[in-house]
Amino acid sequence: KFLGPNFSESYCWPPIAQGCDVVAISYQGNNPFLYIPPILTLLQSSSCYKASRNKSGPLALILCPGWKKAQLVFELLKTYQRCSRQLHPMLLILGQNKEAAKSVKIRGCEVIVTTPYSLLRLFERHMLFCNLCHLVLDEVEVLFSDAPEQVFTILDCYKKPIIAEEWKYSQQIIAVGTHWSKHIAHLIQEFMNDPYIVITAIEEASIYGNVQQVVQLCTDSERTAALLKILDFTHSNLQKVLIFTNSVNEAEMVHQTLKSNSIFALKIHEENEFNLKYILEQWKNKYSSGTHVVLVLTDECMQSLEITDATCVIHFSFPSPRIFAHRLHSMSDNFCNVIKDSSVDQEYTRPQSVILLTENNEWDALGILRYLQHAEAEIPPELHDLTAKMLKDEEYQKLSRPLCTHLKTFGTCRTVCLDRHQVNLQIDVPQHIPDTMTQTPGYVMILPLHIVNATNYFGRIVDQQKDQYAILAEEINRYFKEPGNKIAVKNVEKLAFYGLCEKTVVHRIQVLDISPKEKENMFYSVEIKYIDEGRTCQVQSYQLLHLPPKFQCLPPQAVEFVVCRVKPIDNELEWNPKVTNSIHQKVKGKLHKAKVVLTLGNTAWIDPMVGIELLPDLKMSVNEYDVRSEILSTGLGTDNPEHITQLQKL
Repeated sequence: KFLGPNFSESYCWPPIAQGCDVVAISYQGNNPFLYIPPILTLLQSSSCYKASRNKSGPLALILCPGWKKAQLVFELLKTYQRCSRQLHPMLLILGQNKEAAKSVKIRGCEVIVTTPYSLLRLFERHMLFCNLCHLVLDEVEVLFSDAPEQVFTILDCYKKPIIAEEWKYSQQIIAVGTHWSKHIAHLIQEFMNDPYIVITAIEEASIYGNVQQVVQLCTDSERTAALLKILDFTHSNLQKVLIFTNSVNEAEMVHQTLKSNSIFALKIHEENEFNLKYILEQWKNKYSSGTHVVLVLTDECMQSLEITDATCVIHFSFPSPRIFAHRLHSMSDNFCNVIKDSSVDQEYTRPQSVILLTENNEWDALGILRYLQHAEAEIPPELHDLTAKMLKDEEYQKLSRPLCTHLKTFGTCRTVCLDRHQVNLQIDVPQHIPDTMTQTPGYVMILPLHIVNATNYFGRIVDQQKDQYAILAEEINRYFKEPGNKIAVKNVEKLAFYGLCEKTVVHRIQVLDISPKEKENMFYSVEIKYIDEGRTCQVQSYQLLHLPPKFQCLPPQAVEFVVCRVKPIDNELEWNPKVTNSIHQKVKGKLHKAKVVLTLGNTAWIDPMVGIELLPDLKMSVNEYDVRSEILSTGLGTDNPEHITQLQKL
């Protein structure tokens, strides 16, 4: 079902399949398909590996930035190796338990998929590099951002065997990603041998090519004055300047302004395209050093002109990201090859991209700031001030959103997140949590019923004196045992409460959503929430039962619990399923004693959370395990001492 390689893959596959070192920066740079087919192709050629036959160890190593990406790559390898000889790929995610590394058997495995931290833990116990021919760095900019020391240690180890003995075959390094960085430049210069560098994202090519990004903040009325100041040339070199506008009227206005200030400029837009041949002749003329050629144009004319030798692009009007890239491409002939030209000629003048940022495009300022930071460009203090205010406004607009899950779970958020990152006292008033507990936080009995991950659960707070929910649940199930009481709901309403029978138990549920398209059918699915357990799912509308009002009086009992002071190892953003599965088996449906240290909305942070066994005959309980300690004992969790402190700051 594969239709063929896309634009970036078409450039990457041939050099990879030939065994060359390759760096690929692309909008699709996080897609493993950039390298998996050519690597599999290369691994079929047994003649390439004659020198490695009497050695043991994998032939290829794929480094991923986290367990989730490693899992994806491993699954893809398993899928596509069906077309080739058996390579026995292995997915290796190791925790901090040293015994885990000892038990790993890699004999017969030709491809290992892992993370930098896991590989170094394995390396302490196994010789991995003596047979290695291919090293793949997946999402290379993330690897260098999250684990630079570990990645460079691995690169050093990979290259050492070449010095130790004469090899019959070369070692290949493949680095793919979405962003260029200075670490990648170091990788190329220190560890690669005449690599193919494929950059299909023009914004990234401009960073590689040493384009100087300049931001000029001004009001809309000051734009022409700012433009004239920029065009006050001082360079002795030939300057070929493109001034991009977003309309015919704007192009005419800018051209007239330049003419009034004795600046000779060419002009082209969609209403005078008959001048195209003349404009191109003027642009392509051989000019002497110190000449300044200026062309005012609209974006619609870019494709017809096919200009690639501009030395400066001025964004008189601000473009979309796609158009911005096209504009930068107009300077591509002057992009510096920073890898080959390690000492840039003193006569060389960096191509410039000048952005006029006004109050009309303030909302683009955040994107500009991030791009300038990525390009390591000089950032005007005014832009910092403007974006700080905008970030504050952006957070204010999120006030009705749920509190960020990462913030709740770990105390910080390191993702591009649409949820709220500040406390909203109107929303975050404690719900479904006993008043006595919020006034004097202390130990409570909790029953986890829905396990989201290793530290996040939904369940109930159990009142040992008088458990009102247990009494209600008994009444509900007694009521619905009568066949005449099981009345199917005819018209399902959003946010209404109903009953749902699962095996022999009836649960209270709330309808969260009904798809408009679904409702046209006789039977349709609805999204529901079990209000006393916290889980959500899709069910068929005909399964919902009429729930008498007397069973709706008790408020929803589900509370979210977060175990404090523990987080995943290796800067991971999510818990490894191994930890979640282990904790799931241990805590679900079992009574625990927990100390509540903080409450916000329907969430209670607990530290500690201890599994207990009740001994009714002796009227006492025995502590069986501490959940946080159980997580740490897996080797996949680590201490997070700032967790509650960060939340209390909010």
